[in-house]
Amino acid sequence: MQLKRDLKQIFRALDFVGKHLNGRRPPKATQQLYFDVYQALGLAWEFLGLQCKHWDGYKCGRDGKQVCRICGKIKGVQERLFLLTDSGMKRIGRRAAPTSKKTFANKSKAQIVHDQMVFHGAFVDVDVHNSYKSSLFGKDHEITVAADRTVTLKESGIKCSVDEHVIDLKIEERQKGQKPPYGGFPWELSKEKLKHFPVIFRFDDNYRFLGLTIIRPVKKL
Repeated sequence: MQLKRDLKQIFRALDFVGKHLNGRRPPKATQQLYFDVYQALGLAWEFLGLQCKHWDGYKCGRDGKQVCRICGKIKGVQERLFLLTDSGMKRIGRRAAPTSKKTFANKSKAQIVHDQMVFHGAFVDVDVHNSYKSSLFGKDHEITVAADRTVTLKESGIKCSVDEHVIDLKIEERQKGQKPPYGGFPWELSKEKLKHFPVIFRFDDNYRFLGLTIIRPVKKL
């Protein structure tokens, strides 16, 4: 079988490169070269593994999990490969939304998508779920969490969360021991207090809210 032969060649190549990576430390440039080769071989393993139908069955691995005798994939674990271009638009998955009006027993049963990635240093989290029961405040205070789609972005200490009803922006996390932050609408604050907030509101001729700009304070060195 050609696939079986190809995988054996990949494993031998991985072992060869792995010995050079784990042996005596080579020059930095050479070590980076071996690392890049190992990553490329790992990608080839993922690609070939997706074609394997596990014809030879499974064997028990060191940690007790069932491992395919041909490709080395773990039984029952979903394997998906994303090939991304190094330039231009990247697309991973499809836009998901709540799919049911039913209220599930817990979040794991209500979960549709919960995926995370770090893209060029920015952290992105997508959480989509149907409605579910939660005992966050104890079994005697069970609540129903509404179905929702939440997208969170974290960058340079700033966290922005977008869901069906609220856009939440946090400039910095509250440190342990600090008082919880206050909250209020702009019209609840005096003009003198509003001068402390470097926020520019965007609106049209009818004063319909269109967005805002926040000017970040310069950090003192």
